[in-house]
Amino acid sequence: GFFQSYAVEVDVKDASNATCLYAKWMMRFLIKYETNSSDYKNTTLNLSSSVTHNGSVCGNDTQAALLAVQFGEGHSWSINFTKTNETYQGDFITFTYNTNDTAVFPDAKRKGPITIVVKDIMRPVQLNNVFVCHNTDFFEAENVTQIFWNVTVQAFVQNGTIGKKESRCRADTPTSAPTVPPTIANVTTASTTTLSPAPTTAPKPVENPDTGNYSLKSGNKTCLLATVGLQLNVSQDKPLLININPKTTSADGACGNTTATLKLNDGNSTLIGF
Repeated sequence: GFFQSYAVEVDVKDASNATCLYAKWMMRFLIKYETNSSDYKNTTLNLSSSVTHNGSVCGNDTQAALLAVQFGEGHSWSINFTKTNETYQGDFITFTYNTNDTAVFPDAKRKGPITIVVKDIMRPVQLNNVFVCHNTDFFEAENVTQIFWNVTVQAFVQNGTIGKKESRCRADTPTSAPTVPPTIANVTTASTTTLSPAPTTAPKPVENPDTGNYSLKSGNKTCLLATVGLQLNVSQDKPLLININPKTTSADGACGNTTATLKLNDGNSTLIGF
């Protein structure tokens, strides 16, 4: 499969050895970095088989819970959770990658750890509920794309028992007509789909998207080539279909030994990643 990475499972215990914070998820990172020759390279950072969770904190009514993991050659990731009387939610995600890891960052111009912080967009979850999101989620900031999938997490676990009731992310519940974040979209082949007509106008057929050729290079060699026509289906107050214009869309991403990632960008916005 495309997403080849190790799953992380963290079970944080309190002083009485009861579970207070539980999480199991998969993630990987796409990072653009500058080399000594002043050009830029894309690299993929996957989780290693050995992950520690030093520094994780249970949290309470006055202190945030903290889920922290360390992996590879000096890389780390954490998220803190805050709570109210009824709910909990993710607050900030902190990711540190170490360009001294020459296996991931060969010929990096800037050496040492680099830290970025992003605001989590997780909706409040009822206390005693488990947050679950099988679909892929993206966070982009400062030349880093963080990718998460198959997420299960519960902060502020009551009485050491993981909740039985699930709270699903928007992407896992399409029937609720969620608002889609601008960096994520659903790809369809809607050759027969039409926009909802105004009451006094006839339905207007949606044209098929133009076919584009997108490629990635690793050094001087092409490592990924895709020829495809794409259409975005954005579900907000009403369905909106948007054709991707190959003339104004550029390709970015990274090639690994066994996986490759393609991101299509229009100006400063990422339209889709797969």
